[in-house]
Amino acid sequence: MSDTIERIKCLIIGSGPAGYTAAIYASRADLKPVMYTGMQMGGQLTTTTEVDNFPGYPNGTDGTAMMEDLKNQAERFGTEVRFGLATAVNFSDEVGGIHKITIDGTKEIEAETVIITTGATAKYLGLESEERLKGGGVSACATCDGFFYRKQDVIVVGAGDTAAEEATYLANICNKVTMLVRKDHMRASKAMVHRVNTTKNIEVLYNSELDEVLGDNVVEGVRVVNNQTQNKHEIAVTGVFIAIGHTPNTDIFKGQLDMDDTGYLVTKGKSTKTNKPGVFAAGDVQDHEYRQAVTAAGTGCMAALDAERYLGSLE
Repeated sequence: MSDTIERIKCLIIGSGPAGYTAAIYASRADLKPVMYTGMQMGGQLTTTTEVDNFPGYPNGTDGTAMMEDLKNQAERFGTEVRFGLATAVNFSDEVGGIHKITIDGTKEIEAETVIITTGATAKYLGLESEERLKGGGVSACATCDGFFYRKQDVIVVGAGDTAAEEATYLANICNKVTMLVRKDHMRASKAMVHRVNTTKNIEVLYNSELDEVLGDNVVEGVRVVNNQTQNKHEIAVTGVFIAIGHTPNTDIFKGQLDMDDTGYLVTKGKSTKTNKPGVFAAGDVQDHEYRQAVTAAGTGCMAALDAERYLGSLE
């Protein structure tokens, strides 16, 4: 551990739309924010090839370019963006207390306020072909990427409410949606199962798993295996949507911050306040409902305003 401890007025942990928006607002409020980006600079959106639903891009953009735009805007107002990973935290319980954060296991930082925007990571099946074709037809977000598969045939993998919601959303714009359900029943709510079963262009294949995504540079189909008979068959599709959940990136905050049963940070009311004074959370790390870039950006703005008001109340 280094001997010199840096003191920061506003520390932002994580990048992405929430982090960069928080940085823009915090910079303009003269909070002199320092951001540690995490290992994936720009967050999940950098794995998305095309972004058509973020306001201000009439011709669309790609995720990496959009994150670079947001980063440049934050830096223009004075944010110091650093590549590094928060590895430990010790948050104060006292109003006006100083929070201690360790970066990369070696550098200790003290912060008057902390904005957490570490996001959530989509769960995937772990297939080599799935990884290779991310951005080429494999996606974990139907509302983000479904538009690109209008009037085409797609696959949804999953059996819970998220999978059912993604399937019914896609059914409105796609020619046919095939759901792969690993067991002999769906674990979604009865209402969602009913919605799936009454949507004419959704077919549910039970006891079925994704064996392989087919295609060289883009998805051309899938190979499906029946886990009861071990019979395999191929289905021609252009899109594969993995809907088996997300994991919030909150491990280092366990025992420090309040979380729900699935690990998402709990914020108070309509604010971004956590249970620790001066610690705020924005974006997917505290939102398992919407998980959109624009909603993440909105909560990033809120977090910066909450941090500014908190510091103002101490003066």
